[in-house]
Amino acid sequence: MDKNDFYIIRAAALPDVIAKTIEAKEYLERGAAKTAGEAAERAGISRSAFYKYRDTVFPFYETSRGKTVTLALNLENVRGVLSSALNCVADHGANILTINQTIPLNNIANVTLTIETANAEDGLFKLTETLAALPGVTSLKIIARE
Repeated sequence: MDKNDFYIIRAAALPDVIAKTIEAKEYLERGAAKTAGEAAERAGISRSAFYKYRDTVFPFYETSRGKTVTLALNLENVRGVLSSALNCVADHGANILTINQTIPLNNIANVTLTIETANAEDGLFKLTETLAALPGVTSLKIIARE
């Protein structure tokens, strides 16, 4: 087994501490607890147990949500370059949430794309690699991930 493997496990099969860690995370997400210590106490586990497992256990709905990524691209001011970039994002299964473009200066337009990668078939690395290699894309940076 690889440490990065993922499994779907029925909640009844989980050790109590794992289920309670998920419960504590839900208290924080809903605002029913203001601190990790308060959430852990409400769930009936120690704060150290919560910190030990919080980044490794997630409810299924949370892992199925798409990650939001913001990309900054510099595009040559040539007809079809932006269209090619947007088609590339769609072809990889990502969903475009926002597009912002500046007026081209020195024949380069700055474009910021915020995308949701829930259905990205090849993952973010392959998408950005393909985007960066498109004709007319002079640079690409990931500026935010959620």
